[in-house]
Amino acid sequence: MNDSSESAFEQEREAVEKLRASRQQIRDELAKVIVGQDEVIEQVLLTLFAGGHCLITGAPGLAKTLLVKSIAQIFHLDFRRIQFTPDLMPADITGTDILEETSHGRREMTFVKGPVFANVILADEINRTPPKTQAALLEAMQEHQVTAAGQVYPLEQPFFVLATQNPIEMEGTYPLPEAQLDRFMLNVVINYLPAEDEVTVVERTTAGRPAKIEPLFTGEDVLAFHNVVRTVPVARELIDYAVRITAASRPGQPGTPEFSNKYVSWGAGTRASQYLILAAKARALLNGKAHVGVEDIKAIAKPVLRHRILLNYKAEAENHSVENVIEKILDSISPPVS
Repeated sequence: MNDSSESAFEQEREAVEKLRASRQQIRDELAKVIVGQDEVIEQVLLTLFAGGHCLITGAPGLAKTLLVKSIAQIFHLDFRRIQFTPDLMPADITGTDILEETSHGRREMTFVKGPVFANVILADEINRTPPKTQAALLEAMQEHQVTAAGQVYPLEQPFFVLATQNPIEMEGTYPLPEAQLDRFMLNVVINYLPAEDEVTVVERTTAGRPAKIEPLFTGEDVLAFHNVVRTVPVARELIDYAVRITAASRPGQPGTPEFSNKYVSWGAGTRASQYLILAAKARALLNGKAHVGVEDIKAIAKPVLRHRILLNYKAEAENHSVENVIEKILDSISPPVS
C-alpha cells in the first residue's frame, strides 16, 4: 500500500470513528429542541450522510422547520428557508443578474446569488409553487449548479434539500410529477406526537427559550461521510434482494406479484434500487455495523419506495395504501440466507 492509499484509508477510518463516537451526541443535541420523532430524525440523517435529498410529508406545526434548522446547526452548515408560494419565480430561488456601476464608472451585469446558494435548503410547501419554479430547484438538486445568462455557478458543498408537502390542502397546489419526485432519496412521513410527548413539548416551549444547539461537525466532515458511506461493504446477494424488491413493484413484468399487477399503476425505477442500497449503507454505518444487513434494507424500504409507487383507482376504491403494498412486497420477497 502506497502513501496516498494509506492516507485515504486513515481519513476514512477517522471519519467512521468520528461518526460512530458522535452518534449519541447528535441525538442528545437534537433532544434539546426536538421531542420524540426518532424515526424521522434517523431518516433525515441517513439522507444527509448519503448525500441525497429528502421530502417530508406532514401536517403543519410538527416542527419540520425546527428539525432541519437544528441539524444544520449541529453540522455547522449554512441554512436557508424558502417559502414556496404561487407567485414565486425561478430567479427568486436561483438568483438574478443586476446592473451595477463599477469603481471605474462603467456599468456591468453582476449576478446576485439566490437563497439556493447554501448548504441546507428547506423548501417549505414545495407543492404550492408552479412547475417552472419547482423545476428550477429540482435542476439545482440534480446538477448542483445554477445557470444564469449562459454562466454556470456551482453550488456550495455539501448541498442538501429538504422539501415539505402539506397533505391536507390540495386546492391551489401543484403536485410534483412522478419523475421529479424520483429525485428525492427518501419520502419521510411525520405524524402527530403521542400525547405524553406533546405535553413535554408544550411544557418546554412555554417555560423558557430553547437550549442552544452546539455544532459537532463541519461541512468537510459531511463530505467525508458521503465518501465513507459508499465504502460500507454490501453482499451481492443483498443487492439482488434490493433489486427484487423494486422489481416487485412494477406491474406487467415477469414475476411481478399478483397484488402489484392488481393495485399498482406504475412501479419504482432503478434509482429506487440504488437508494435502497445507499440508504442501507448509511443506516448500517450510523448504527455502528461493519456491513449492510437485511434489516437495514427493510427499515428504509417504505421511505425509499412510497413516493415511487403510483397506485391505481382499484387500490383507492378498496382502501389500499402504498404502505400496504410495500409491506406485501417485503413479505413476498425472500431475503438471502445469512
